[in-house]
Order: sequence, then structure tokens, then C-alpha cells
Amino acid sequence: MNQTSSSAPRIALVCSSWHHNLVQRASDAFIDEVGCSGVPADQVDRFAVPGAFEIPLHASRLARTGKYDAIVACALVVDGGIYRHEFVASAVIDALMRVQLDCDLPVLSIVLTPHSFHDHETHRQFFAEHLKLKGTEAGQACLRAIVSLREIEAGASSLRS
Repeated sequence: MNQTSSSAPRIALVCSSWHHNLVQRASDAFIDEVGCSGVPADQVDRFAVPGAFEIPLHASRLARTGKYDAIVACALVVDGGIYRHEFVASAVIDALMRVQLDCDLPVLSIVLTPHSFHDHETHRQFFAEHLKLKGTEAGQACLRAIVSLREIEAGASSLRS
């Protein structure tokens, strides 16, 4: 946990640059949602990475700084016609879980892998709205996770006293 556990949480938001216009819908919704709960936008540091595959390394490095109460990953991994998107998505999610457990820090995922995505207006609109919803949900989940861990830490501190 962040050393200033009574203050507003500090969150790192790591976003893939692929499908930037869609991914940004999730990151903007995330920031709006945590903002509605009193977390100022300047408490959320945004980091852009080339693709989803690069997110776990950045998440790991950010977690190890000790500056953040949580890290959120955001990407859209689509089938580009070569059967590899499921492998990429699985590798990213598995690595994010490893970062979370190894660094003892919440790492949330808005890394989505649609069954089918075609780059036309109907799918772009559908996934824009879906990513916005997932960003909102991730904001809620992130804050609940931080509060829960702060309560555990406070309880553990009172037990040690």
C-alpha cells in the first residue's frame, strides 16, 4: 500500500496504444468514475505502451516503485486474422496476476478480447460503449480493492499494537 494510506489513492493506468480511440474510452471512464468518488485526476498517472503485451512489464516496474495503491491495465486485443490474439490476451492476464501477487498490490484489468471484432462503425460503436462501461466498473472495483486492503492493513496494525 501507498505510505499515505489515509490520503486519496494514487493509481497507475497503463494503456495500450493499439485501438487508442477505443481504449481511451475505458481510461476516460475509469478516471471519471474514480473522480466521482473523490480521487483527483492528478492522482491517476497515465502510461501509454505500444500494445497489450508490453503492459505487464510496465505494471511490474510501476508496482515496485511503491508509489501506487493500484495499477490498472487497459487494452483491446483483437483477432487480426492470425490465431494469436487469445494467446496474447492469456499471457497478459496471467502476467498481470503474477505482478499483483508478487508485488502485493491490486492490479486490475480492462484488457478485453472480443470473440470477434471487425473494424467497421457498428463494432467500433459497440466496443466504445462496452469499454466505457468496463472503465466505470474497473474504477469502482479499484477503489473497493484499495479500501479493503487499507482496512486489512489498519486491522493488522491494531493487532500488532
